[in-house]
Amino acid sequence: MNLPRPWTLASALLLPALALAAAPGPVVTTPQVRAELVAHAPEGVAPGKPIWLGLKIEHQPHWHTYWKNPGDSGLPTTLAWTLPAGVTAGDIQWPTPVRLPIGPLLNYGYEGTLLLPVALNVPAAVDAETLDIRLHAEWLVCNDVCIPESGDFALALPVRAATAGQAALFDATRATLPQEAPGAHASAAVEGDALVVRVAGLPAAWQGKALAFFPETAGVVQYAAAPQATWSGSDWTARVPLDTQRSAAPTLIPAVLTAPGQAAGLQLQVAMTTPWPAAAAAPAPLPPLVSAPAAPPPPATSLGLALLLALLGGALLNLMPCVFPVLSLKVLGFAGHAQDRRALLTGGLAYTAGVVLSFVALAGLLLALRAGGEQLGWGFQLQQPAVVAVLAALFTLIGLNLAGVFEFGSVLPGSWLAARARHPIVDSGLTGVLAVAVASPCTAPFMGASLGLAVTLPAAQALSIFAALGLGMALPYLAASAWPRVAALLPRPGVWMAHFKTLMAFPMFATVVWLVWVLGQQAGIDGAAALLLLLLALAFAAWALGSPALGRIARRSLGTLAVLLMAAALFWAAPALRQEAVASNGAVAGESWQPWSAERVAQAQAEGRPVFVDFTAAWCVTCQFNKRTALADAGVKAAFEGKRVLRLRADWTRRDAAISAELTRLGRSGVPVYALYAPGAAAPRLLSEILSADEVRGALDSLP
Repeated sequence: MNLPRPWTLASALLLPALALAAAPGPVVTTPQVRAELVAHAPEGVAPGKPIWLGLKIEHQPHWHTYWKNPGDSGLPTTLAWTLPAGVTAGDIQWPTPVRLPIGPLLNYGYEGTLLLPVALNVPAAVDAETLDIRLHAEWLVCNDVCIPESGDFALALPVRAATAGQAALFDATRATLPQEAPGAHASAAVEGDALVVRVAGLPAAWQGKALAFFPETAGVVQYAAAPQATWSGSDWTARVPLDTQRSAAPTLIPAVLTAPGQAAGLQLQVAMTTPWPAAAAAPAPLPPLVSAPAAPPPPATSLGLALLLALLGGALLNLMPCVFPVLSLKVLGFAGHAQDRRALLTGGLAYTAGVVLSFVALAGLLLALRAGGEQLGWGFQLQQPAVVAVLAALFTLIGLNLAGVFEFGSVLPGSWLAARARHPIVDSGLTGVLAVAVASPCTAPFMGASLGLAVTLPAAQALSIFAALGLGMALPYLAASAWPRVAALLPRPGVWMAHFKTLMAFPMFATVVWLVWVLGQQAGIDGAAALLLLLLALAFAAWALGSPALGRIARRSLGTLAVLLMAAALFWAAPALRQEAVASNGAVAGESWQPWSAERVAQAQAEGRPVFVDFTAAWCVTCQFNKRTALADAGVKAAFEGKRVLRLRADWTRRDAAISAELTRLGRSGVPVYALYAPGAAAPRLLSEILSADEVRGALDSLP
């Protein structure tokens, strides 16, 4: 019997995966902004010639991004360039910002159409026909809520031809860049609890007007406080209250001064003439536009207890629905080698090695990215639509193979088939890799505390926890493969195995349905349709190239057609799979759940109202199970209403730095997490990963 082999399936998926990760284009569109990489080289690309790149951001109405100093909250846009050898990019030339008051806060940023220009420097000799430019940009876009977004851009800039299609945009932006003020002199002094700024020699067109002061150095003044300003001829003096949590003491404060009716501000270098008083300790960073509730105390879990919890959690992970499809492959493997104890034991050891090493490798990547500043948690790989699409294609191929639509023996070269026969251990090990890829988004009981502790420990201790988690997951199969009585309970191979093999195709197709739904949450209905088209083309290619019922000539002609259809489907689907769906933050129409924000939690607590937060994700099967059982229970809903509990959902389907930071504060690294905030409590009560209606009602009954 020809069982599916993970490493040969991975080979079959190589072309789709590469095409899915195709080079990005110059435009990224989200529901909030349209971002585009643009260039302006009116005299072509040559040393000493004016060459400009820029990120153009078109904001939807009422949305904004931030200046280099965002003010009371927010994050500036960042640009990371990948350029040809010898080519360098300068700093962002920030246009003059505007004031963005939000309640008691004041931010600095931009609305409407924004261009962030950057000067490009080229070497003396340019041999290429084009300059291949790549950009990774990250920005925070806010309205009533804030959404961290990013984009990867690519542009081929012709060397010998002028590029001037964006001339008007660059000219308009140049007119808004802060200008040097000849003859103007700026200084500042600390007087009591205020910074007194004096600017002498301002232009006549500015005199007597209400000016706005934009310091580039953060943490010095209170942005929202109204300065007390006076004029004396061409000299302007303003008294600006110091930040009560001031953490900076610069000797020179770069700043921009703006006046009504002036498109561009004046660039100032404000020199301090007095020493600074002792500064307050720097506050812990908060998510943009939110006031975070007090963090719970660090977990008291010891390393030994965390290892034990990880071992138990890994074993219970086998009971999670997301792992069932891969377990069916192990059951097939057990049935196929039921009478060969040596083969069973060898396969069990290889499977265990694959699981443990995969957990450690995935954890190492997670820890490395977190050390580099990324706000990520367990299951982060399924926050990427490309990964979801590749897994859907992989399980489609497994299901089709189990259902008998195609056989790998008709597709793979004879040398590959011989390698499969010689190296069954590799197949068992890669089955363990596949199990981890699907199981990692799930969080089983006992896992939450151990994973939350792991991401705070030194690397060696953290990896030991993840290794224990992998060992726990593989332990039942290792024990079964080493225990002869288990093999004795299995029936001998026969015709029944062919029917059982076909039956096992349906869990694979069920997994594909789930993955398509997950991608639909991430990339919208167009993304889900694109993935379905891709899977249809993949199924046709598998049948045309691998069906044993087709002759060589039919397989060759149909195979050519299948390859062409596959290429067309990839070309059409890739852009749709990269776009983002409209962010809903977990709120569901017709339900009483609202999008989560730390600000809403703090506001409800200040009002004496309890809060229940559901940290969830579309790719978390446990989350969806709890949502449709315990959280949908009529008694639980009545208890929520009776206690006037504010119900919030934090949707982690796509990367969200604010949610990642909140999970870290709660001592967790993945979802699901359920937090109940009682009025006046310093820290929330965390409920089990697998909820029961009784547990939720009991927690609600304990509220005052």
